Amino acid sequence: MRFSALYFAGMLPAARDCDAILCSTFVDVAALRAVGPAWLREVPVFTYFHENQFAYPVQVDHERDLHFAVTNLTTACCSDQVAFNSRYNMESFFKGCIEMEKKIPDMKLNVTGELRLKSVVLHPGVDFSRLDETPTITDVDGRSPVIIWNHRWEYDKNPDLFFRTLFQLDDLRVDYKLVILGQSFEQRPEIFNKTRERLGHRLLHVGYVPEREKYYQWLRLGTLVVSTANHEFYGMAVIEAVRAGCRPLLPNRLSYPELFPDDYLYDNEDLLYRLRDGLKEKRLDNGTARKLTEQFSWPALAGSYTDWLNT
Repeated sequence: MRFSALYFAGMLPAARDCDAILCSTFVDVAALRAVGPAWLREVPVFTYFHENQFAYPVQVDHERDLHFAVTNLTTACCSDQVAFNSRYNMESFFKGCIEMEKKIPDMKLNVTGELRLKSVVLHPGVDFSRLDETPTITDVDGRSPVIIWNHRWEYDKNPDLFFRTLFQLDDLRVDYKLVILGQSFEQRPEIFNKTRERLGHRLLHVGYVPEREKYYQWLRLGTLVVSTANHEFYGMAVIEAVRAGCRPLLPNRLSYPELFPDDYLYDNEDLLYRLRDGLKEKRLDNGTARKLTEQFSWPALAGSYTDWLNT
């Protein structure tokens, strides 16, 4: 975010050869237009916010670097059109802008109202074609239900709540198996090591799966996909799992309420009971899975992107 504008400005040709510029929020648009070729001040710039630095989680709040949030704000101001991947992302961004404006009372910026006028919500379109071609694992009588975790192995996904709830299910002798997917890093929450020790008898798979087809096969095996995230601006991994037939169980907050009906949402204090009851339910049939996810497919959303870029 600090240097991408300088990097891209050096790559752009001196003469204009495009109709528009499309940026992500990792690009400081104000700096890009300032240091880049003169024609950058003439072509429209469209910026897509896949996250925002006002609501992006940090382990300790005093560690937050407001410079990145200011960059998001000036980027939005210097873009001709702005899109957010979810309403939650957009509203948390505007909330952050308003709170920042209050911290500088000697300067009445009041830019939020103007930004709203050029902002829209555009969910990222998902290509389900290869997932739809992956065969569904045929249910076998007596097979244990399978819980899917397919999130990054980081603190902001709140793995402690998830796995400690599974420990409770294990103590209650509730029947289930567990598949742990998602990317892990050198430093990761200790709860993952404890889970290997505590739930080894329930684990079917642990670890990142780089091959897309194999990853989809694990999703096709799942009964439930669960999120306990403290941070989620969208939720593409969950959407893919639902498309594969996993019944979602998601926090009643963040982006999830705008993506799925209330029946699939829970409050933290109810997670144990909702998980226990959810394991008694079957996987989603193909019709229900498609009904819940088709609105997030690229064919369903492509027209909205065309309209946005033609604004």
